[in-house]
Amino acid sequence: MIELKEEIKRFVLVGVSTGDPESLQDSLDELEELLKTAGGVACDRLVQNLERIHPVTYVGSGKLDELRMLVQSHDAAGVICDDELSPVQYRNMEDALDCAVLDRTMLILDIFAAHAASAEGKLQVELAMQKYRAARLVGLRKSLSRLGGGIGTRGPGEKKLETDRRLIHERIGFLKQELKKVVKNREAQRKNRERSLHMSAALVGYTNAGKSTLLNLLTGADVLSENKLFATLDTTTRVLKFENKEEMLLTDTVGFIRKLPHDVIDAFKSTLEEAVHCDLILHVVDASSPMMDVQMQVVKDTLRELNAGDKPVITVFNKCDVVREKNGGDLPRLKDFSSEASVMISAKTNEGVDELKELLASYMHKDMVYREGLIGFAESAKLTLIRKYGRLISQEYREDGIFICAYLPKEMNL
Repeated sequence: MIELKEEIKRFVLVGVSTGDPESLQDSLDELEELLKTAGGVACDRLVQNLERIHPVTYVGSGKLDELRMLVQSHDAAGVICDDELSPVQYRNMEDALDCAVLDRTMLILDIFAAHAASAEGKLQVELAMQKYRAARLVGLRKSLSRLGGGIGTRGPGEKKLETDRRLIHERIGFLKQELKKVVKNREAQRKNRERSLHMSAALVGYTNAGKSTLLNLLTGADVLSENKLFATLDTTTRVLKFENKEEMLLTDTVGFIRKLPHDVIDAFKSTLEEAVHCDLILHVVDASSPMMDVQMQVVKDTLRELNAGDKPVITVFNKCDVVREKNGGDLPRLKDFSSEASVMISAKTNEGVDELKELLASYMHKDMVYREGLIGFAESAKLTLIRKYGRLISQEYREDGIFICAYLPKEMNL
């Protein structure tokens, strides 16, 4: 029996350095990981130093000749640029190179299309794709026809490339209406959670920092967690139960990445808004990454863009087992002085997880108020609610009822 396998497409990565060359190499490393996640492989790189990106051809004309020779020598399917290209840049690069031209945004959208599982996620991905393609319809038809399927062509909206601009905009309007319905349902779910008096925390962080693994560890969830960029896109909320039977809601969110396309941010705003409406943000950081500081700044900038920059933050430095191994057994103590607190953990080995739980438990009562009063015996069921949502300090049985001293959420009265 002959086993047929899909051919892995090879691409040449292209970047323009307008400042720090090391920063560009880090960005190209990330682009290579994105390509790997999409199912392709990088066969070579080309870098050009310019004062600014060329507005017509992305790289200079001399580099285009060099790039064409690289593509031909590697028999590559095409090139992937590290920045978002304009329609003019697309058209001119394709005419000069005679191969498929993709950019970072298209690659990210392709990964999103492959990984979106929920109805909401698929709607959000298609909306982002349609917005992106609307501005580049003419150039993309030519580009994607060269690829013959695969990277850059996936997703629910690829058939729309054969329609005119008017139909695409009609589709965008339809998707926006459908997402409005989803947003209303999400808001209703959020209000129900708020009425339940549960404290909520959102896990945010750079893609592949370990958010889903941590959610699974803390709550016993079964969210997909892989060593890939954007392994999960759909929001998941689970309950974290403490030993004293108190509960906190934890929500996993889509990972952030530098140069995250604005269309993607707009399309996923309803998902990312979980970080806006939560009580606490858990910023999960890959402490083993050489680009840790840059990744942390990307997350903070994105949170500010979402108007969530004023939320209390606990920074969780994950993968400390890898850090220790890299440092020959030593584990430097990392701190994020812009957050409320910092903790080092390994979601893989459970190291530091108990400390994180204790930290979360301490925040359960941060915004609570002290109350005392008498509960009639007929209302003794309130004790269950007090234990669940507050902290019972003491109870004294008297002739006319139970005298309670407790810390309670501001919204809750005895």
